[in-house]
Amino acid sequence: MTARALILNIVASIAIIFSKGAYSELLIEITEGKESAIPIAVVPFALSGNNELPEDVSAIVANDLASSGYFSVMPAANMISRPSELSQVVYPDWSRLQQDFVVIGRINTSPTGYAVEFHVLDVHQQVEVFRHRVKGKASQLRDVAHYISDFIFNKLTGVRGVFSTKLIYVTTNPQRTRFNLNYADADGAREQLIFKSDDPIISPAWSPDGKTVAYVSFENGKSEIFFQTLATGKREKIAAFRGSNSAPAFSPDGKKLAFVRSQLGNPDVWILDLETRQLERITRHYGIDTEPQWMPDGESLIFTSSRAGGPQIYQVSLADKKVKRLTFEGRYNARARITADGRKMVYVHQSADRFHIASQEIRTGRVHILTSETELDESPSVAPNGSMVVYAASEADRSILAAVSVDGEVKFRLPSRYGDVREPAWSPILQ
Repeated sequence: MTARALILNIVASIAIIFSKGAYSELLIEITEGKESAIPIAVVPFALSGNNELPEDVSAIVANDLASSGYFSVMPAANMISRPSELSQVVYPDWSRLQQDFVVIGRINTSPTGYAVEFHVLDVHQQVEVFRHRVKGKASQLRDVAHYISDFIFNKLTGVRGVFSTKLIYVTTNPQRTRFNLNYADADGAREQLIFKSDDPIISPAWSPDGKTVAYVSFENGKSEIFFQTLATGKREKIAAFRGSNSAPAFSPDGKKLAFVRSQLGNPDVWILDLETRQLERITRHYGIDTEPQWMPDGESLIFTSSRAGGPQIYQVSLADKKVKRLTFEGRYNARARITADGRKMVYVHQSADRFHIASQEIRTGRVHILTSETELDESPSVAPNGSMVVYAASEADRSILAAVSVDGEVKFRLPSRYGDVREPAWSPILQ
């Protein structure tokens, strides 16, 4: 099968992962990629004028595509030539280098910043597949680069890219006396501090529009839920009811918040209407009900419950409060997250004395164990296109971030330079 035919055949299963951020606190380490990675050359973009760019656009694009696991990117040092115009491309040279696609481009200065025009060429057909032009300010060049990566990935695979998405996650120092909630590009670059505390921060979650994050803070001596606007840093205490308040999850329309409340000492799932501030109790059981997540249609929730004796995942209809069990394989299944299409859920699954990330088809119940490298994997979060899962993994007595595709074929690690990294949450696709 040719690489071009292969692209068409894998459209439904493409997975997307982070690219390398050289100045990030997180260090990207690809551990497994697809054997069928498609050869592509990203030629360094030509720059008009003598001004040095604040970001290397073509290098970011190359890193994005390379770290996806689905493209094998040629090192620039191995290139015979570095064309920036169509007339400069010698297709036989790229064919001898066994490349399937070539990306060329030019960066021109404009009154307001820079304009980048790029072309993607099919080496075997010796034709231009597409071209595109995008503008941005100097401060937006990294955004421009990720936009180009997403554009190329989408055009060649039919799957929407997530290189332009964001991550939130919690870091702690080795002594665990300082907790930081961080916000960064999906490649780990441009990390920003959202909130810091001497007390634990857990369960960060994104609003559907990507403008607000919710999290649980113990700064006042008990678990309370806060909202924080990313653009302004404004914080608002949302849930500080008697007992504990935890595990916030925004509804798909952003108008409601599911969370866990232990009003009488027994945790149950509740919903808070964010407009009227009215509360609705969803579960009533002597077991522990926790970790609610919304189904994409907003008509039901999935949650973890001990009502069968050990942690298992259930679904509750919001219309009639009827509950049904979803997981039956294994004695421990928890912290479920749903893919955007509602077809799969990923969760923490216990196998023997180890905890791994598993994927389960909602319709058939078929379970696929995705991870096996470490003893303790937890806190999975699904990419907004449903193809990748980021999670916290235990390694050498510390916690790092790692990721795996939903088919289990592509894997990578994101260890921090210091301390623990945990509680990751992947943003929606930002507009």
